[in-house]
Amino acid sequence: MFRKMRRIAQQLSEVETEAILGSCTSGVLAVSGDDGFPYAVPLSYVYADGKLFFHVARSGHKLDAIARNEKVSFCVIQKDEVDPAAFTTHYRSVVVFGRARILTEDAEKRRALRLLVGKYSPEFPEEGEAEITSAWERFLALELRIEHMTGKAAKELIGRQ
Repeated sequence: MFRKMRRIAQQLSEVETEAILGSCTSGVLAVSGDDGFPYAVPLSYVYADGKLFFHVARSGHKLDAIARNEKVSFCVIQKDEVDPAAFTTHYRSVVVFGRARILTEDAEKRRALRLLVGKYSPEFPEEGEAEITSAWERFLALELRIEHMTGKAAKELIGRQ
């Protein structure tokens, strides 16, 4: 169902790919937007248990798009260094394909939000819990169930971290 990477020698292992997902702080979620136009939006996220989790507003373009079509893509770029003299870029990135859904059960939503607090504010767990409680009705949590993902690096970076 998913295309094989054209430059297979630049494909990263699953372990390297997951490490990139775990290390980045933001990525771009792409959905099928209005009138068939793609809609891509940068988001903070957390990678846990082989899934991605996001917090989002209770309404908006991305939620409308996901309601119409749960199939999404997400991309993160861990490294992006232009080498002007070589006319190239040294990069390391991941592309994920999967299905997004709104977490409807309170326990699922709270777990996702706690994972986000743990990633972005690990030194403030009590304050994070208070923020989750005070803002509970203002936002939703999304889960992206990964069906396919690939990591890729510039050939100059293959085998290096």
